[in-house]
Formats: sequence, C-alpha cells, structure tokens
Amino acid sequence: MSAFFLYVRLVRYGFRRHATYWGAAAAGALTNTVFGVLRAYVLIALWESRPGLGGYDVGDAVTFCFLTQAFIGPMQLFGAGLELSRRIRSGDIALDLVRPAPLQMWTLAEDLGRAAYLFLARGLPPTLTGALLFGIEPPADAAAFLVCLVLAVVVGFGWRYLIAMAACWVLDDRGLNVMSAVLTTFFSGMMLPLVIFPGRLGSLARSLPWAAMVQVPADVYLGGIGDRTGGLAGALAFQCLWAAVLLGLGAALTAAARRKVVIQGG
Repeated sequence: MSAFFLYVRLVRYGFRRHATYWGAAAAGALTNTVFGVLRAYVLIALWESRPGLGGYDVGDAVTFCFLTQAFIGPMQLFGAGLELSRRIRSGDIALDLVRPAPLQMWTLAEDLGRAAYLFLARGLPPTLTGALLFGIEPPADAAAFLVCLVLAVVVGFGWRYLIAMAACWVLDDRGLNVMSAVLTTFFSGMMLPLVIFPGRLGSLARSLPWAAMVQVPADVYLGGIGDRTGGLAGALAFQCLWAAVLLGLGAALTAAARRKVVIQGG
C-alpha cells in the first residue's frame, strides 16, 4: 500500500511540475490548433475526392485530425525523449538506481502525471476548436476511450524509455531520437490514418506498437474498431500486449544498465 501512495505522489509531482510551464503549454496548444485546422482542410479535400476512403467519412477524417493533434503532447509523438537520457549522460542515473522504487516504474508514474497535464493543457484546446469550427463527433464510448488513452500513453512511454536507456551504450543518442520521431510519426497514424495504408504496408503498420499510440485510440473514439481490431476487447488486448512487451524490454535494459553502472563504478 505504501508503494501505491508513492506512485500516486509521483503522478501528482509529474502533473504539478509540468503545470509550472504553462506558457510553453499555451504556445503548444495554439500551434496544435492552427496546424489542426490546416490539416483538417487537407483531409476534407482528400475525403471529398475519395469518399469512404479507409472506411472513414469526412466527419471521421476531421475528428481523427483533431484527435491526433490532441495526442501530440501526451504521447510525445514528435519524438521528445525522457529526461532520463540526460541523467544517464551526466551520471545521475547512479542515484536514480538506488531510489526506493524501480527506476522504470518511478519514471512511468512521473510521465503519467506529465501526460495528464498536457492532455488538459494542450489536448483539449485543439479538440474544442475542432468541435466549434467543424462539429467533430463525440466519442462513441467515452469510458473505453479514456482507458485506451491511458494505455496509449503507457505504450508511448515504453518506447521512449527504451530509446532513453540506449544512452547507456551509445555516445550520442540524437540519431536514435530522430529515428524514433520518424517511426512514431509515420507508423502511429499521426501523419495519415493507417486505415488508408494499402495492402501489406497497412497490415504491418497496424500490427506495430506505434499503432497502439494513435490509430487504436482514435478508432475506439470513432467506434470503428469492429473489423480492424476485433472489437473493443481486441483493441485493448493489442495495447496491453505492446505495453507488456515494451515495459518488459525496458526492465531488461534497466537490469543491464545497473550491471554496467556497477562495473564502471567499481
């Protein structure tokens, strides 16, 4: 029970810490909103020329557009890494490894608080703007969407944690961060809905972990999860599977990093 309260406090700490940067959040919300409007008109033109593309209608496409804009902050879709990588390069990771909680779970709790704040501060403004300008649709199942959203954040964290921990073995992790941004942007559905990807490329994209960050929660929001993901249960199982895989790999890397720190520290 004491561990539970520790993680709750860490979530609150992550929320309050990022809430101090309200100016940056406001600027991000404005940017997401402006680009959301521009993207919406591009998608409207595409779907009006290709009605029913990917099983979406124009309303679905516009809703998808503003959902993805709202996901940018919480999921860090453009490859923003964890502070953990900087602590590895500075050597502060040695202190993190002796904290009274596992490093991965400690970092996850703080990241959940960050995601909650950015969802409110940067996610809601573009969504509300889209609703006012274009009349986007409400969620088909609000409770299921919120669960799916939390799982999407966990999957996103699992991937970014792996990239951050790689700093224990590479001298410069900037290349990894660029690679992460490209893969996440393309294969999550942030650039275009994965439902319009053709053939094997579409099947591959929808089976990778990045789809669990954007495409799956968007489909749950829209209620279009029957044929593509095996229904709501299939969508949640898909996200849980990738969350477990990525967190498991992260735990293995953490154990390897601990041995590396001990060896290098004598």
